[in-house]
Amino acid sequence: QVQLVESGGGLVQAGDSLRLSCAASGRTFSAYVMGWFRQAPGKERQFVAAITGSGTMRNYADSVKGRFTITRDNAKNTVDLQMNSLKPEDTAVYYCAARLGVLGGSKDRYDYWGQGTQVTVSS
Repeated sequence: QVQLVESGGGLVQAGDSLRLSCAASGRTFSAYVMGWFRQAPGKERQFVAAITGSGTMRNYADSVKGRFTITRDNAKNTVDLQMNSLKPEDTAVYYCAARLGVLGGSKDRYDYWGQGTQVTVSS
């Protein structure tokens, strides 16, 4: 069982940066692929970024490539999402998620989810 708690959301202006953090419980954090997803009002939850257990491989949604960076610290059981050059279309609730297995962006393959943190980007 893995419990996830996100933090770091808020209201920012377009062009600003924000760093989200996800704290995970459990002793086997490094065994899990960690992902970030987001959901805007009235839209499906969509993949943002993911990182392997070792931290050596990452993938990103095309919409955030070059602006967002996912990192993890297995000693602290945390995974972060650094978001730069934010746009109004990045406004959403951001969720941290965990899964065993390979790196991937399918939300259906993730077994554990946090409660989400709101990110609002004003124009």
